Amino acid sequence: MFAVIKTGGKQYRVAANDTITIASLTGEAGEAVTFGEVLLFADGAGATQVGAPTLSGISVTGEIVRHGRDKKVIAFKKRRRQNSRRKRGHRQDHTVVRITGISA
Repeated sequence: MFAVIKTGGKQYRVAANDTITIASLTGEAGEAVTFGEVLLFADGAGATQVGAPTLSGISVTGEIVRHGRDKKVIAFKKRRRQNSRRKRGHRQDHTVVRITGISA
């Protein structure tokens, strides 16, 4: 049994006991999270439900494991022979979530 959920503008294929890294969520480690935007649901018997665009009555629950930050990404711009350089760094915040179950 698996589902495709949408959170943070991205889509993730999840099943029970999966651990996913998603865009930063509010909440402390150990708190429960519910994802209501389920785009696709497939049970173990082979039946698949596809939403248009989402399915109603199906939700995915998870537990926040921890919050963190990704590796630094460097944006370096240089214009040759102009003595013009710009260096910027960015670290994106993320949340690690363990999927506890899919309720249909």
